[in-house]
Amino acid sequence: MKRKLFVFDIDGTLLDTNKQALDSTREALDKLRKAGHLVTIATGRSLFHAQEVIRDLDFTNYILCNGAAGFLDHEQVYKNLLDREQLDRFVEEAHSENIDTAFVSLDNIKRSSSNHVGVMEEAMHSFGAVLPELDQYFVEEQEIYQALAFFDKTYDDRFADYDKIRFVRWHENSVDVVPHDGSKAATIVHLADQVGIAQEDIISFGDGQNDREMLRMSGIGVAMGNAAPEVQAEAKIVTDTNDQDGIWKALKELAFI
Repeated sequence: MKRKLFVFDIDGTLLDTNKQALDSTREALDKLRKAGHLVTIATGRSLFHAQEVIRDLDFTNYILCNGAAGFLDHEQVYKNLLDREQLDRFVEEAHSENIDTAFVSLDNIKRSSSNHVGVMEEAMHSFGAVLPELDQYFVEEQEIYQALAFFDKTYDDRFADYDKIRFVRWHENSVDVVPHDGSKAATIVHLADQVGIAQEDIISFGDGQNDREMLRMSGIGVAMGNAAPEVQAEAKIVTDTNDQDGIWKALKELAFI
């Protein structure tokens, strides 16, 4: 069989609602690797928040921070940092609106304010993380791959005039702040090019708003049954949920396992 690139989101896809990988998912990953395919994750998580999953599921390839960092065989082969000038301007505007922000380096995450701690905690707990530590100088001292801003949809038009950063909602009270030209999809294509896999041979699995472009551009995009309708609309196939062996069932249907 021709070598394929299989790409999996983490939360709501590889992991069930208890933040565990199903036995069927583990078996599916093992079969894909033994068949010689390239298998990677593509997540909004930083390396700091993805390490446990990477170790537990034996990933050697991973795309982090919504595409801002890409790794092959544990070696970083792609980096796309936030534009410093526009990031600084956004931080100033956000703080003037009492909007909390947090900043993601490759190995850590720190918040810069404490206006609405409960809102931040709720968003972070939704994917099994904890409230980032407070460090007002972190953003100035580190390479920043991604930021988090904690605001609801009523603020979505407030920050529309940036051309080098964009905002991707992942929670009702939080958005990822990412490079405007960056995405999971763009980095997946970059990694596929490096290893000689055509775009038509990319098979991606996802459930979130930040997976829509990835599902749309893949040769086969598979949306989980727990994905919102607008996410499912971007996929070629909709499988069962992350609690009901969705990954296994889709791969079986597609005759990859």
